Amino acid sequence: MRWLVSFLLGVLVGAGGLFVYLREFADAPDPIVTDGGALPAPPADPPTASPADSPLVQTDLSDADLPIRPAPQASTATSAAPELTAGGSMPAKLLVPVEGIAYSQLSDTFDQPRGQERHHEALDIMAASGTPVRAAGDGKVAKLFNSKPGGITLYQFDPAEKYAYYYAHLDRYADGIKEGMQLKRGDLIGYVGATGNADPSAPHLHFAIFALTPEKQWWKGTPVNPYPMLGD
Repeated sequence: MRWLVSFLLGVLVGAGGLFVYLREFADAPDPIVTDGGALPAPPADPPTASPADSPLVQTDLSDADLPIRPAPQASTATSAAPELTAGGSMPAKLLVPVEGIAYSQLSDTFDQPRGQERHHEALDIMAASGTPVRAAGDGKVAKLFNSKPGGITLYQFDPAEKYAYYYAHLDRYADGIKEGMQLKRGDLIGYVGATGNADPSAPHLHFAIFALTPEKQWWKGTPVNPYPMLGD
C-alpha cells in the first residue's frame, strides 16, 4: 500500500511540473521570421570612418617658414642650381627682380646662418620701399599669400612647373595681379616693402627659388640658390 501512495505522489508531482513548463512555453513570444524563413541577423556595428574618409587637417601655413622641405626619401631634388639653357625650363638667366638693381650689386646670402638650425636659402635684395618688383621669368602666379614670416608674398611657377619663384616682404601687389594669371619676364608684380618679419628700417625683396615636388604644391620644395641663376 505504501508503495502505491509513493507512486501516485510521484505521478502528481511530475504532472504539475509538466503543466508549468508547457504554460511558460505557450506564453513566450513567437520568433520573428523573415520571408526566407530564417531568423534576422543581429544588428551590425555602426560603420567607422576610415582615414581616407576623414577630413585632412593642414598645418597653418601662415606661421611656417616656407617652403616646407619634402621628406628626404621622397625628394630627388638637390640644392644645386639647375642647368640654365634657352631651350630648358628656365631662360638662360633670370631677371634680377627688383627694378634698378644690377646683378653686380647683389650678394650671395643663400648660405648665411639664420639662428642655430637653418640658413637663409634666399637672396635679400635691398631697395627703397615702393621700388617695383618684376617677374624673374615667365610662368603663372601659383599663389598670393600673407604669412607672419614673409608678409605679403607671391609664388610663381616656371612654365614647366618644376621650379617656384618666391617673392616676399612685398609692400603690396601690382594692380590686376591674381592667382592663375600668366606672367612674362619683366612684368610688374608688386613693390618692395618690409611686411612680415622684415626690419621696417631695411625694406627689401626676399627672393627664393625652390624645386617643386611631383605634387607641385606651392608651399613645399627643395631650396635652390638663386644667385648663379640671375643676370642683367
